[in-house]
Amino acid sequence: MMRKKLVSVLTISVICVSMLLGCSVSTDTGDASLNEGNTSNEGNTSNEGNTSNEGNTSNEGNTSNEESSGDATEISWIFYDDLNVSEDLVTKGYKDVIERFNEDYAGKYHVNVISTPREEYDTKLNALIASGNIPELFTCHPGPLMEQYVDAGVAADLTEILQKDNPDWYKSFKDGIFDKLTYDEKIMAIPTNFSAALVFYNTQIFEEVGVTPPETYDEWLEVCEKIQDAGYTPIACSAKDPWCISLLAGYLCDREDGPDNLQGVSEGTLDWTSESYINAGNKLIELSQYFQPTAAGDSNDQANAEFTSGKAAMLVQGSWVIGEINGRVPEIEEVCGAFRFPAIEGGADPDRMMVKTDNIMLSSKAEGDKKEAAIELLKYFTDETAQKYVAEEAGKIPTTNVEVDTAVAPKQYNYVEEVLDNTTATFGFYNESLATTEAGDIFDDAIVEIYLQNATPQEAFQELQDYYEKNVW
Repeated sequence: MMRKKLVSVLTISVICVSMLLGCSVSTDTGDASLNEGNTSNEGNTSNEGNTSNEGNTSNEGNTSNEESSGDATEISWIFYDDLNVSEDLVTKGYKDVIERFNEDYAGKYHVNVISTPREEYDTKLNALIASGNIPELFTCHPGPLMEQYVDAGVAADLTEILQKDNPDWYKSFKDGIFDKLTYDEKIMAIPTNFSAALVFYNTQIFEEVGVTPPETYDEWLEVCEKIQDAGYTPIACSAKDPWCISLLAGYLCDREDGPDNLQGVSEGTLDWTSESYINAGNKLIELSQYFQPTAAGDSNDQANAEFTSGKAAMLVQGSWVIGEINGRVPEIEEVCGAFRFPAIEGGADPDRMMVKTDNIMLSSKAEGDKKEAAIELLKYFTDETAQKYVAEEAGKIPTTNVEVDTAVAPKQYNYVEEVLDNTTATFGFYNESLATTEAGDIFDDAIVEIYLQNATPQEAFQELQDYYEKNVW
């Protein structure tokens, strides 16, 4: 299958020079911020939630207690959140990693964090690459985007570093965790945490209304109707940040026909206008009548706030949202449950789980002491302290075999583990599982158009069909 590289970093030099403004890496602070003057990180080019920096007009600052000495080897890591102001518990865990590293290696190594708003992350990273100022470490999700960096030679092969140079480190990871990070038998990224997408729900509202978590799609509609009749919004969702509604739609696509859907369009044996995709689109329209009225213009943050405020009863999200909502509204933990995305009767295996990892890649340009410093920092991201924090504080799933004290972990963490225990197979987020990044964007756009009823499912998915016929098959 021909894969068109749409944003290949080999050709990123066409990016305007103005994009590089504000991208310089500070050498005397722990945080070289790219979003000065930004008061909100709304919007997203990845599938994860977003941390608002309300009230913040300058993200300058130091994530470590000590500044680098003149003799220390400086490295940088670019990340799509601000370690100094974010309420996201995952981000706070990363801040602790940076501070521990800089303190432990004071005078030898020092890492500077380049902060950027999430929706600008890919553009900023590509601009740094084009300018020759690529950070030693950068965050990247699996799928076509990661493949682009691999194909362009921007990322370093970590296979020998893990398996030969650091076998104990390599063995500390969970089995299969590198599968989606391996290209041509080369491990290209280090996973720092693991998330699964579920339906989070307000247990108090469910009890008040007298409903229980639904097992099937039809039962879900009945639950939504009762919740709406009781005066609550059944489901909080964002269409302004397309990945949010795309996540929900991706589950509908998978519940219709499971792995055959993705495999079919990948191999060219199934059309995007096939019955299973059209059915998924129609179910999205049906389900969307239970979204909050402002879903079309609400950001991810605003949709999450609908849920944490008690206005909405359910939120379809990745488990990264646990750290976000618990960090902002700690009391939500006591009333937040989670259940698997409901089954479609007559459809595919309902125990398939949508999952993803957060990953960090090593620049192929990193050499000598800088490379050694970067590798040591990667170890800190996956050491026992960091991985226990991932689960016991942030509610995400560790990527290593660290022992987790579930008694102190967020209550939602245990719900996620219960669902995962019954999972038969996993699959990636739909917009990150297609042939190219552009195909993922077209999928997101199609889902939004279906939701807004600007296009029928047939018309919207025809856009994907046309793209695949021209660029993929």
